[in-house]
Amino acid sequence: MDRQDEQDGFERVRAWYRRFAEHYEAGGAGSYAEIARALAGDEEMVGRVLALPGDNKRQPHLLLGAVRFLGGPVDGWAVFRPWVVEHWDRVRAVVLERMTQTNEVRRCAALLPVLARLEGPLGLVEVGASAGLCLYPDRYAYSYDGAAPVGEGPVVLECATSGGVPVPERVVEVAWRAGVDLNPLDVCDERDVRWLESLIWPGAHEAERRERLRAAAAVVAAAGRPPIVAGDLLEVVADLVGRVPAGVTPVVFHGAVLTYLPLAERERFARLVEGLPGHWVSYEGWRVLPWIEGARPPVATDLTVAVDGRVVAWAGEHGQSLTWA
Repeated sequence: MDRQDEQDGFERVRAWYRRFAEHYEAGGAGSYAEIARALAGDEEMVGRVLALPGDNKRQPHLLLGAVRFLGGPVDGWAVFRPWVVEHWDRVRAVVLERMTQTNEVRRCAALLPVLARLEGPLGLVEVGASAGLCLYPDRYAYSYDGAAPVGEGPVVLECATSGGVPVPERVVEVAWRAGVDLNPLDVCDERDVRWLESLIWPGAHEAERRERLRAAAAVVAAAGRPPIVAGDLLEVVADLVGRVPAGVTPVVFHGAVLTYLPLAERERFARLVEGLPGHWVSYEGWRVLPWIEGARPPVATDLTVAVDGRVVAWAGEHGQSLTWA
């Protein structure tokens, strides 16, 4: 890397961490915002991040998650920085081994009204499935706006609605399910579940999210390890759709996954799934699929939910709210 390339790299990392500081702040993770903002102004720390191999390993989520996984402090910059410097080799090893794979099961509450409008039974294919918690929307119960739960699962997922959300009277029928992930996680592996916990942001709802994650992992483990294929989504998704049994409607879906792909690969993925049988349900930030008309949500922090490239709703990042379009 020549001097100009190195300087450009420094500026990209700084800008990235400053953007994430704003994102963390909006999401109520004040300590993460403080750390990301301070790191962006620390030349030595920016250099350490830049020395990691590729953008996917330089993500703020991944670095902060690695520190939490190792039991390091994330309460603020004053304790974070010296700990990371002292334990950098361990932090780097976790960053190289792991990936950002948040598995927010509450997103199923935002997806259920969308899935319920599709002709079933459904064959679910999740892209970026992580540990597969969202592959089991039929195993959870749902409470919309505090009403009596829909479904009889041991985990109740709560969601506030607006805009006339068509709340279903029952959970969807899932006849077949599979996922793809570059590095599938195992709900029966304590280290993998702890990694998922490490990716939960600190803040007001941290304990609630952690408890929900553990409960959902137990549900999925009891159902048997979900069939998740290790591989590149662009190379695997068509094969998985082809395995969906006759008489079952294929549904390719994903939540906050395509944001980690370059624009050219997102465009390629969209062309690919649009040519497959069944439906495509996306749950992403509006900038991720910028060609979708009307994707920008009325609430800046919400993600856009679209079916076959058409916006149907906007949802909270963690499935806590759903606004019908």
